[in-house]
Amino acid sequence: MTKITAIIPTLNEEIHIGDAIKSVSFADEIIVIDSFSKDNTVALAEKHNVKIIKRKFDDFSSQKNFAIDQAKHPWIYVLDSDERVTPEVEIEILDAVKDPKDFVGFNVRRNFYFCGKKINYGGCQRDKVVRLFLKQHCKYSGVVHERIFANGKIGFFKNKIDHYSYKSYDHYISKMNHYGALRGQQFFEEGKKVNIFHILIKPPARFFIHYFVRLGFLDGFPGFIFAKTQAYGVLTRYIKLWLLNRKLN
Repeated sequence: MTKITAIIPTLNEEIHIGDAIKSVSFADEIIVIDSFSKDNTVALAEKHNVKIIKRKFDDFSSQKNFAIDQAKHPWIYVLDSDERVTPEVEIEILDAVKDPKDFVGFNVRRNFYFCGKKINYGGCQRDKVVRLFLKQHCKYSGVVHERIFANGKIGFFKNKIDHYSYKSYDHYISKMNHYGALRGQQFFEEGKKVNIFHILIKPPARFFIHYFVRLGFLDGFPGFIFAKTQAYGVLTRYIKLWLLNRKLN
């Protein structure tokens, strides 16, 4: 019961995939599930001892759950391609699978890097995700910001992994557009409508929370940009919803 399958979802991640694979080299099996990348992601992954699965992307939860179903081993470690498992967390992972102490999964905190700078505030100080878990007790749910639903107790690792989420401002905006489109589609399917509150109040409120309430101003100008783009992401989802609803009229 101590063997681990590491899963890395990818889409055009040629700048990350090599280092991502190396950071989970402790795993007994590594699966790269690729959404038909148009760059060299797959070619670079093939240079390593990994299993590559190509699957059309529908949503984040479905993509990861599909890969989990293909895994040979009971323990799963899901690594986003822009994350790196640190040596300290690797030790905690290996210790956890040997003696999980009745936990079916483990949260890990992340050091968040934005455009090359570590962001310490703005909500990043609270950032945590379930990354290691037993597949028979855990399943992903959610279209965009997917999360694990566990049938059992979830523990915590003491150390942090590194998260190089956005390599540039343009890259960040493109991801916000992608996430916004997915969330807008979800809202549309739920029958939601857009009103003035969603457009004029919610985006500024999101900026205020990240920049002032969660102390983003302590990160200087990068903290301001981070809060601004969070607000942009909120606006984007409601613009997408408005456009989808407009097609019905």
